[in-house]
Amino acid sequence: MKYKCLVLDHDDTVVSSTKEIHHPAFLEALHQLRPGTPDVTCEEYFRKNFDPGFLDYCIKDFGFTEAELKQEEEIWKSFVKTRIPNAFPGIKEIIARQKAEGGLVVVVSHSFEFNIKRDYEANGLPMADEIFGWDVPKEIRKPSPYVLTKVAEKYGLTPKDFVVVDDLKPGYDMAREFGCTFVGAGWCNEVQEIRDFMKAKSDVYFTDVKSLEQYLFS
Repeated sequence: MKYKCLVLDHDDTVVSSTKEIHHPAFLEALHQLRPGTPDVTCEEYFRKNFDPGFLDYCIKDFGFTEAELKQEEEIWKSFVKTRIPNAFPGIKEIIARQKAEGGLVVVVSHSFEFNIKRDYEANGLPMADEIFGWDVPKEIRKPSPYVLTKVAEKYGLTPKDFVVVDDLKPGYDMAREFGCTFVGAGWCNEVQEIRDFMKAKSDVYFTDVKSLEQYLFS
C-alpha cells in the first residue's frame, strides 16, 4: 500500500456514469426539447462537458431556456434514480485491497451521497470509510480541499499519505491545493483533448484500471 488514504472520485472514475446514464439522459432531453435534432455522440458529449462545460453547452449550442434546463435536470434525475452504472472492472479489487491492508478509502464527488452508496452496494464494492458528495455545503465541495483536511485531522494523516484519483480538473485542483499526489483517471473515455489536458496536469496518468492497481500497490 503506497498511500494510507485513497481518495476516489465517483462518476467516470469508479462507475461508468456518463456512458450509461448522463449521455442517454441528455439524448432523451434532446428528443423531448429539440425533436429532430441529430443524436449527439458520446464522444462529443464528453468533449463539450469538458469544454465549455455542460451549462454553456446546453445554452450556446441548443438555446435551452431556464425552464428547459430545469426540465432537462428532471429527466436526468429520473435516469439517475432508475439506472445503476457499472463499476469499472478492477476497481473493486483496488478498494478491497486498500482496506484489507489497513488503508482508508474516501469518496469526494459531485454525486449525491445516496447515489454513491447505492452504486457501491449494487456493484458489490466495499463501502468507503468516508463519503463527501454534493450534499455537503457548497463552500466545502470539491475543488475545496476542506474535506481532505478534516480527514487528515481525524485520522492523524498528512498530505503525503493521500492520493486523489479523478478524471477531471476539479479533483486535480483539490489535490494541488491540499498538497497531495494526483492520479488522472483516463479509462472512461478516449477523447484525445481531455486525455492530453489531464495527462499534463497529473502526477501520474493511467488509461486502464490495472495500471492504477500496480501503481498503488507496487
